[in-house]
Amino acid sequence: MAPPATEHPDLRPADERTTLSQRLDQYRSVAAASLTGLSWDLASAHPLPATDMTIAGIVRHLSWAEDRWFQGRLLGRAMPAPWDTPGADDPDHAMRLEPTDTVEGILGMYEAACERSRAALAGCASLDQAALVPSFGRGPVNARWILVHMIEETARHSGHLDLLHDALRA
Repeated sequence: MAPPATEHPDLRPADERTTLSQRLDQYRSVAAASLTGLSWDLASAHPLPATDMTIAGIVRHLSWAEDRWFQGRLLGRAMPAPWDTPGADDPDHAMRLEPTDTVEGILGMYEAACERSRAALAGCASLDQAALVPSFGRGPVNARWILVHMIEETARHSGHLDLLHDALRA
């Protein structure tokens, strides 16, 4: 039931964009691996009494975060489905599972969001490129900030996913 081990990114020296992108992809792999092969009963289980977090809900939330930061903020685009509905801009909303959700559907959603994010970043001439939509009511962040934030967000939730897997095995 443990998620498969994921490889470290290429350890050869690289430029900043490559290094940060590889690190984010490493944590993206951890998140996807945590859900891969689970039954829906396990993926949607609440094994920790102090939280409503589920493995499927966290990966669903990470899909939202990818789209929010790379599509919504960096590119200034409308959020893609299913994040284009009222209330969908609430991060907790993205953690809540829908009756139609499946393991395969959430994995597909996450993989598609990650691909959109990679394409958005590839379209930036520089990591200094300012996001088109202001953040935190103060102004735009840049592509570098978004990339580092998504590493932090995905890594933090990878720890949650580890705890949930451990609790399911207990």
